[in-house]
Amino acid sequence: MAKCEVCGKGVTFGIKVSHSHRRSNKMWKPNIRRVKAVVDGTPTRVYVCSRCLRSGKVQRAV
Repeated sequence: MAKCEVCGKGVTFGIKVSHSHRRSNKMWKPNIRRVKAVVDGTPTRVYVCSRCLRSGKVQRAV
């Protein structure tokens, strides 16, 4: 579910390295918001990342 419906940004994986250089798996999730937006002229609820909201790629339904 952690995927933006506009840009497709999703979860990324990597390795967390501590100060003593012990390594463990880590997951970064995007900042997803459930907003009511205008899609094809009708207001619907979509999951959008905060970057798409801030840049104006999504028109909010009022």
